[in-house]
Amino acid sequence: MIAVLAQADGFFRDRSGSSCVENNGVCPGWIADHLDRYVDPFLQHVWLVVASVTLGLLIAFPLAVLAYRRRWLIAPIANVTGILYTIPSVAAFFLLLPITGRGPLTAIIALTAYTLLILFRNVLEGLDAVPEEARDAGRGMGLTERQLLWRVELPLALPAIMAGLRIATTTTVGLAALAFFAGAGGLGEPLEADKAFKSNVLVAGGLCVLLATFLDVVILLAQRWMTPWTRARAAA
Repeated sequence: MIAVLAQADGFFRDRSGSSCVENNGVCPGWIADHLDRYVDPFLQHVWLVVASVTLGLLIAFPLAVLAYRRRWLIAPIANVTGILYTIPSVAAFFLLLPITGRGPLTAIIALTAYTLLILFRNVLEGLDAVPEEARDAGRGMGLTERQLLWRVELPLALPAIMAGLRIATTTTVGLAALAFFAGAGGLGEPLEADKAFKSNVLVAGGLCVLLATFLDVVILLAQRWMTPWTRARAAA
């Protein structure tokens, strides 16, 4: 919180000499002169989102594959990830602070926890949606269960998995704006520093929207590249 107050003090000191700024308006001149102050928070935000979603996928993917093979695990895993998802984000940060301290680690742990339910469900639903005919064809070709998973089931489940990845990513971009409560920086820090100043809200909030849109498009393009058969089917 001290860091946030210090940042806020910096914002207020720079806000002088313009009626637009003094009236908390949208001031293009101020925005152009102060864009550099958003570079570090933006890069911190990108790091928090990418690290959290990557860790979430690394945890949720094997859990979903295991639950797909051992159906009795679906309910307990879904219940645990569901409980984590329902914890308010600010409360999660404060609960972790005594254990992990202030900094990116606390924020990444909390943000990763929020991705697990989304990713787990989508991986599992994608695998469940694979046509039985495709599995039978793979077995007829002599594929083992492991080969069947990697060569048949996972490729066909990719659209659902990538859809979950897109949802988890855009959701995390928004939640990461609260990471400043954990001392992890991000775009929430300048946003909180002077939330009455429209120019500040416009820049910090706009960067969050642009980041979410950019990452969503990147994942969508990656999905199309990884599933060329869907493009061929659409063209037909």
